[in-house]
Amino acid sequence: MSTRTESVDLVGDETTRNLARCALIAALVGAFAYVSFPFPLSPAPVTLQVLGVFLAGILLGPVWGPAALVIYLAAGAVGAPIFQGGGAGFGHLVGATGGYLLSYPVAAGLVGLLVHRGSELRDLDTVGLSTLVGAMVAGTVVIYAFGVVGLMLVLGLGPVEAFLQGALFFIPAEAAKIAAAVGVVRSEAIAAR
Repeated sequence: MSTRTESVDLVGDETTRNLARCALIAALVGAFAYVSFPFPLSPAPVTLQVLGVFLAGILLGPVWGPAALVIYLAAGAVGAPIFQGGGAGFGHLVGATGGYLLSYPVAAGLVGLLVHRGSELRDLDTVGLSTLVGAMVAGTVVIYAFGVVGLMLVLGLGPVEAFLQGALFFIPAEAAKIAAAVGVVRSEAIAAR
């Protein structure tokens, strides 16, 4: 018996590679969620998830980077234990830290758009340090804007209190994550040569 494949539309190799990369980044963000430290001045812990968001935007770009984070959020919402500290379930997306989580696809898209200057991926060797850092700072602003609004809505905090507890105290940790992301991107570019 012969099988004909002329009428079957196959998914292209590039799409398959991009979906695999999305799954890997989603898994990486889930692993980063396990690196979590309670922060006594905030209801939100310090995690490495934002590093994964930065890498999604930089490595996958403004289309596939957000797709990776949507996969991550969907997997966590349906029960995979990949939110902070091994948490799972839809309740995390509407809880006190839900604003941060929901910002991840938007932030990854913005980082990717600023780094790649459009939807097509650029060679990361051609991206300057100021562009990388600026893109991640912009992504951080998005994440903390969503997070602060989430804290205000869920916990009933005022704007100043929500900003202090949900953003200001985390700036040193975000600077370290930006530095780590630059190191990863630059070492990946060197390894690719």
